[in-house]
Amino acid sequence: MSVLALLSACASNPASLCTPGQQAAIQDTLYFGTGRVHGGAVTPQEWEGFVRDEIAPRFPQGFSILEAQGQWRNADGSIAHEQTHVLQLLHPVDDRSERAVGEIADRYKTRFEQEAVLRVRAAACMSL
Repeated sequence: MSVLALLSACASNPASLCTPGQQAAIQDTLYFGTGRVHGGAVTPQEWEGFVRDEIAPRFPQGFSILEAQGQWRNADGSIAHEQTHVLQLLHPVDDRSERAVGEIADRYKTRFEQEAVLRVRAAACMSL
């Protein structure tokens, strides 16, 4: 029971995880599939434009992008295998960053006909 309480406290208060010299942060990881609902795929040039226009202006302090292969169950129940871009962000625990992450996911879904953008959010500590 005490382990559950400790884990709950850490999840709700990222600063409790941090050691001296570290700053509480949120690590957001977003998964962007490239297959379009009506066929075709997001091209490398379209992805580069999205990074330039939507991600970089919202997180000029930096981010990482990894390439992956993913599997997704579509709304119609079919399974899709697709190239996936994984965006990793470390940012302060604040409303501006929270809004910016949500906007990136929403814009991708709209711009590239996506059913979803998976978002994983975790408490983190960062230092430079």
